[in-house]
This record gives sequence, C-alpha cells and structure tokens, in this order.
Amino acid sequence: MIFPFVAWTITGVYFFIKPGYKAAYESLPIKTYPLIEDMQYKGNETWLETRRIRSILGTHLLIKNDKGWQQRDPTTLNVVTAPTKIQIETLLKDAIAHNPLRYGNIISIDGLKIVTDTNIRISLNWSKMSLYQQGKDTDFINRMYKIHYLQWTGIDSIDKVLGIVGLALVLLLAFLGLIMAIGYKKIIG
Repeated sequence: MIFPFVAWTITGVYFFIKPGYKAAYESLPIKTYPLIEDMQYKGNETWLETRRIRSILGTHLLIKNDKGWQQRDPTTLNVVTAPTKIQIETLLKDAIAHNPLRYGNIISIDGLKIVTDTNIRISLNWSKMSLYQQGKDTDFINRMYKIHYLQWTGIDSIDKVLGIVGLALVLLLAFLGLIMAIGYKKIIG
C-alpha cells in the first residue's frame, strides 16, 4: 500500500515543478515565409477549408475535405502524396536551425520519421505541414505520467484493476485515519 503513495508523491512533485517540460513539449513548426504571389483558387464544393503557406520548398496548398487534410500542387491542384527524402531534409534543416543544441543534425530519414544525432525523433505530417518532436525527456515525462496514474503494466485490463485497488486502498487508509483521529479525541476528551 505504501508503494502507490510513494509513487504518487514523487510524480506529483515532479508534475508540480515540471522540470524539462518546455523543451520536451516544444512546438516545432515548419518555418514559413511571406507569400509572394496572390493566387486565387476556384474552390471545390468538397473542400471544407484551405490554407496556403510558403516554406523553404515553395508554396503549399493544403485542403481539408471530409476525409481529412491533403496537400495539393498549387498550380495543377493534383494531390502531392509524399515529399522526397531531399525535400524532407531541406524542410527539417530549416525548421530545426533555431535550436541546434536540442535537435543537432539529421542522421536518418525513414518515410516521414526523422531521427537526429541528439536522439530526437521528429514526425512530419505532410498533409497538414506540421511537425511533432519527441526525445528522451518526453519519454521520461510520459513514464512518470504512467506511474502516477497506475499504468504500470501497459495492459489496460490489469492497469484498471491496479487503479481501482489503489484508489480503494487510499480510501481505506483515509477511513482508518479518520477512525483513529476520532478515537484519539475520545481518549483525550
């Protein structure tokens, strides 16, 4: 019964202080530049939303329809399904240049997953032109979260039972403490 309390206390203090959160959950946006041309697009009735941005690769037309986001060629309006490895490297080098201590240099590109020499894993969402970064610090904070919320095994059914048992033990301990406090007052009073 003491182990969940110790775990909750340590992780609770960590979540209160939040050391390393800023870097671990830093937003890593695609670096954008001012648009040079003013293009008007004849919208399609299936398009729910459009965005136009300019990156180091040029102008990107992003459209949202009932199936989600797509990147389209601004001239032909054809779907651009995936960038080349060179395009990914160029886009990423431009995005991570602001913080070389955290991101370092790109060492591998596998599809839309990038790894740097500082062990930061970056995912590119080409359809939305967005990046997500995660490192050892993010992994550590996620582990602390799992410990705090009694997600110890990674198996949902077992973790739910552990959570219920842990909460029941906390209530039992609170009840016993209340009984002892009332009994102590009766002895003294």
